[in-house]
Amino acid sequence: MRAPLQFVLDFFTGGDPVQPTSSPPSTALTPPAMDAQSVAPTPHTATAPSSGDSKGALPQPQASPWGFTHPAANRHAQLQGVTVSYRFERSRRKSIGFVVGADGLVVRAPGWVPLREVDAAVQEKGTWIVAKLQQLKERQTEQFQKAIEWRHGAEVPYLGRTVQLCVMERGVGRVQGQDIPPDRLLPVTVPPGASVTQVRDAAQVWLKKQAKVLFEQRLTHFAPQLGVHWQKLSLSSASTRWGSARNDGHIRLNWRLIHLPISQIDYVVVHELAHLREMNHSPRFWETVGEVMPDYAQRRKALRQAPVDLKED
Repeated sequence: MRAPLQFVLDFFTGGDPVQPTSSPPSTALTPPAMDAQSVAPTPHTATAPSSGDSKGALPQPQASPWGFTHPAANRHAQLQGVTVSYRFERSRRKSIGFVVGADGLVVRAPGWVPLREVDAAVQEKGTWIVAKLQQLKERQTEQFQKAIEWRHGAEVPYLGRTVQLCVMERGVGRVQGQDIPPDRLLPVTVPPGASVTQVRDAAQVWLKKQAKVLFEQRLTHFAPQLGVHWQKLSLSSASTRWGSARNDGHIRLNWRLIHLPISQIDYVVVHELAHLREMNHSPRFWETVGEVMPDYAQRRKALRQAPVDLKED
């Protein structure tokens, strides 16, 4: 039996069509570029690249359980069992260069180097590439989590505004002196003397419960408008994607969307539901999104500008 097709919505980019001419600036608050490496290519007679050589477009690979995607990716590779979609550019440099930055992997090569040699160099550096991308992913996740001080009274981003973390110890009862409306509180109950980690975990359980209920409501609201049926919702904790959809109706949405305004959550929901009609990012796909969300471009832009660490969410 063939595995279900799956499409993902990139964590920062919204999965829009690749524009191979230049890499757009990143609007997410992400770390600076990590170290780069170069591989000297074998000299060849200088020739102009063939049609399509500079773009290096390959068919979209089957999605891996996890992977790394550059916002302006135009080539793909399987490295260490991981799908790496990277930005490939021609340059005047004398060697093949690799840079892992805020947006992911960028590979640059002289114009006279054939693509097969670029592909071979990417495979040769596969271990280094995946290690650096994983370090970047972990650092972004750490920034995301450390932005919130998981203690009583902390402000936690929730649906584009903030709620106040109300920490109660078991057996102690309610915290006195609270004069905040219930809809502006994030209540958690923890053991006496609970650590910051325990408070964070309890708060995230609450956030995930709210996310599951809200996401199901929004899927149910938009699915009939698109004429599709979703079969299953799973919460994702991925640090590189907002969501994904499979052609069997299985939708995965990142629970951290609950931090963002409902308008951005709805964009992700509609994006994934639209994949149940168009399992691609073709013009027909974007037309499908626009059928029920004419302002999707503005919402997508706002999503791209959501800071990774949520300090200004």
